[in-house]
Amino acid sequence: MEYARLGRTGLEVSRICLGCMSFGDPDRGNHTWTLKDAESRVLIKQALGLGINFFDTANVYSDGSSEEIVGRALNDFAKREDVVIATKVHGRMRPGPNGQGLSRKAIMAEIDASLKRLGTDYVDLYQIHRFDYNTPLEETLEALHDLVKAGKVRYIGASSMHAWQFAKSLYVARANGWTQFVSMQNYLNLLYREEEREMLPLCQAEGVGLIPWSPLARGRLTRDWDEKTERSETDTFGKNLYAESADADKKVVEAVAKIAADRELPRAQVALAWVLQKQTVVSPIVGATKASHIDDAVAALDVKLSEAEIIALEAAYIPHAVRGFS
Repeated sequence: MEYARLGRTGLEVSRICLGCMSFGDPDRGNHTWTLKDAESRVLIKQALGLGINFFDTANVYSDGSSEEIVGRALNDFAKREDVVIATKVHGRMRPGPNGQGLSRKAIMAEIDASLKRLGTDYVDLYQIHRFDYNTPLEETLEALHDLVKAGKVRYIGASSMHAWQFAKSLYVARANGWTQFVSMQNYLNLLYREEEREMLPLCQAEGVGLIPWSPLARGRLTRDWDEKTERSETDTFGKNLYAESADADKKVVEAVAKIAADRELPRAQVALAWVLQKQTVVSPIVGATKASHIDDAVAALDVKLSEAEIIALEAAYIPHAVRGFS
């Protein structure tokens, strides 16, 4: 396993982060394809054995049951100081006022709920899942700063938003002497490269670590274009990400397949190697429902793409509508 500093911090994370959205009670939330406790624990233990120390979840994943499963497994299989636990806040967790968003009240309530589910007294990386248009940015940033000072959170990060929003967030925190975001969890893969225009250069200039979500485009880059899975058939959000660019996207998938065949490698390793070679990327977040998914992710660290291969992988790409913010 390779390790890297998260942005300009001293925090060392594995260069593969295990995404934990696939772990959760299928009867809670809206992901019917998630793995229950026993199946999830096997994969978490496998990841730890391969040197992965970075685990990303969120309060909304399977209505909190992802945090519960991840917390129990890590408490059983690892020492707390040896793992980096990341979770997120923003989405609706209960009906009625203050049940979602990034108000001070919501943040203070949700961090305590997440800590209880995770079975720990602090989170290493606490991330805002999305930008909150209904709460003053200053209110959100000061609340997050207070969590750091209270010892409930070690570092703070952000997820998909416009580059101007992230730039403003960094400026406001700096101007007020508050804790700044150290990471950006954004949507980046061979089928969606719009983040290369502004967000990646901004993060490089500011020393912010990138931990992209869906680096394999929800599995589309790992299989033939017309091949279906239970998740692809039931994942409404995922379908919307690729609805308008199918012809060009299909050519990209075919380019991945060709290079993978030429190199005698699984397609997942080729697609992930492309993400890993981006200068600003620290640790792509890879979800897993099978042991092979984790094996391929770790093996991708040893795959070095040539300049010609990168050009071939990128050649068919066309500009996409901005996605991933909702």
